[in-house]
Amino acid sequence: MLARAAWSRLVEPGDTVAGALVHTLGAREALDWVRWAAVPGRAEAAVETLVAREDESLAPLRRRLRSALARWEPRLAGLEPGREIDHVHRLGGRFLHPGASGWPLGLDDLGAAAPLALWQRGGPDLGSLLTHSVALVGARASTAYGERVAVGLAEGLAARGVCVVSGGAYGIDAAAHRGALAGGGTTVALLAGGVDRAYPAGNAALLERLLDQGGAVLSEVPPGGVPSRSRFLMRNRLIAAVSRATVVVEAAWRSGALSTAHHAASLLRPLGAVPGPVTSVASAGCHRLLREGAAVCVTDTAEVLELVGPLGAAPDERPGEARPHDGLDWVADRLLDALSLRSAATVDMLARRAGLSPADVRGALGTLELAGLAELRATGWRRTRPAS
Repeated sequence: MLARAAWSRLVEPGDTVAGALVHTLGAREALDWVRWAAVPGRAEAAVETLVAREDESLAPLRRRLRSALARWEPRLAGLEPGREIDHVHRLGGRFLHPGASGWPLGLDDLGAAAPLALWQRGGPDLGSLLTHSVALVGARASTAYGERVAVGLAEGLAARGVCVVSGGAYGIDAAAHRGALAGGGTTVALLAGGVDRAYPAGNAALLERLLDQGGAVLSEVPPGGVPSRSRFLMRNRLIAAVSRATVVVEAAWRSGALSTAHHAASLLRPLGAVPGPVTSVASAGCHRLLREGAAVCVTDTAEVLELVGPLGAAPDERPGEARPHDGLDWVADRLLDALSLRSAATVDMLARRAGLSPADVRGALGTLELAGLAELRATGWRRTRPAS
């Protein structure tokens, strides 16, 4: 556990060289090797010895290991994993690593890019909470339309027991968290900085409400970590990995939310996008995903639930306008088209009009009469006018 916490401080999010090294050697032995290999003048021989010892399993990383050692070495002296774990415990949080109770199993699909550890504020068991989850993401520079849609989707998902995942930022992220809380549900925020510093500061109260209502705040960056552009982009892969599906609510052509969408697609997670006005540059990224076939169109909670498949109860049936021919077999349906509202017709006339046998017409007329769709007059059969 201490070695995982040290790695969390030592490397930047998404470092695949560190991921491959830890996977091969284990967190503790890999950290011991880095400390030994970082001695000046030793790196070259240390890498060659390690690659040979591991039967060439690390051979593809030979050159990258040398450069990785150079960027890890400056942080080795400042590692205090025990102090950082104690700090997150004092915040009412916990330190998570692969294999620990509550570790989100979806993260393992990231392979070498999976986080080496997670820092959590909030008490829920993430493993079970995220089993029924949907990520709602979008632009910080959102419109009133996008925020209204995000709140509505999140509120509807929360009412169905689905956990809403987002990034805790302004705009669509904040609207998604607010909607989930309004729906009485739980929501999880993944941050690009440490869990002990609310970013942006204007969302500090929202994140506290999220925790009070049973949600969680997560980061792969240790406490005190400062958000940066690269960390925001790397954070997006976690949002996609922990969720059953991702929906982009509103995004411009070059929005960072599109990186979350691309991670979801690469992980084979269902991906949806909400269409906006065709004149809105704020929805150009969503339209791009739809046009390229990367995402399916979603417009309400029921369509999001269809996107992720069964999460418990099936989505409600959509209300629609009832039509006279609903529920009819093909013979009765064809005969209904042949009946007139104004003039009556005999069985033989109807048979010619509909292209049916007289016997089929007689049988279908009984069905239509019972359904209140046809009536017998003195001169033959006619269609009844539907009730208003």
